[in-house]
Amino acid sequence: MPTVWYDSIVKKIEQASPSVRRFWLETPGSPHPAFKAGQFITMDLPIGEKRLQRWRSYSIASGPGDDPNVMELCIVRAPEGLGSKYLFDEVKPGSVLRWKGPDGAFYLPDTIEDDLVFICTGTGVAPFRSMLRDLLQSGKPHRNIHLIFGTRTEGDILYRDEFEALTKTMPGFRYDVALSREPDWPGYRGYVHQVYLEQYAEKRPDIRFYICGWSNMIDEAVANLLLKIGYDRKQVFYELYG
Repeated sequence: MPTVWYDSIVKKIEQASPSVRRFWLETPGSPHPAFKAGQFITMDLPIGEKRLQRWRSYSIASGPGDDPNVMELCIVRAPEGLGSKYLFDEVKPGSVLRWKGPDGAFYLPDTIEDDLVFICTGTGVAPFRSMLRDLLQSGKPHRNIHLIFGTRTEGDILYRDEFEALTKTMPGFRYDVALSREPDWPGYRGYVHQVYLEQYAEKRPDIRFYICGWSNMIDEAVANLLLKIGYDRKQVFYELYG
């Protein structure tokens, strides 16, 4: 089956933190293809000749029940990343971006029977934001949900107001932030690992862990959960972000 490519117009760009921007892509005249919360799209950017040089994948940050013509992406400017350099330096509202998808198996089960623990750093929060919006929009039954977000400084906290509001309006939702470069931060100071190691040190069969971030964070979290605490491999799911 041939790959289907879509051309979307960049409807809006917003600076979310010093190094992160939110991009809204609009597919005029027809809805974008349906996606499951947690999936990603792959862009074909004009930054090289070969496919592997040009393709960059980004998780969808909006929910499946949001505007069917618009998708939101949350993208960090990587110091050496040609893809993000192009998106930050060349792309403006009105620019056209080509993409395919959605793809990926990083999504919640149809029936949620366990507590959910979302562990992420930086823009790895995007699929979890989509999942939370989906649960709110669909009214799907769920148990407790704990979002653990890690970044460097208070100015780098993504979707902060939105998640703090959810702690008051979404039953069973908790939100912890760990900052590695804020010595006066009243919450967790350091990295995300201390949060789940402290709060889930006693192994339970009724938890699913979902992890999204750079590979070294994921490797450490998976090793901690499986080897240090002893959770079953079937309880841990992860996704690298780009």
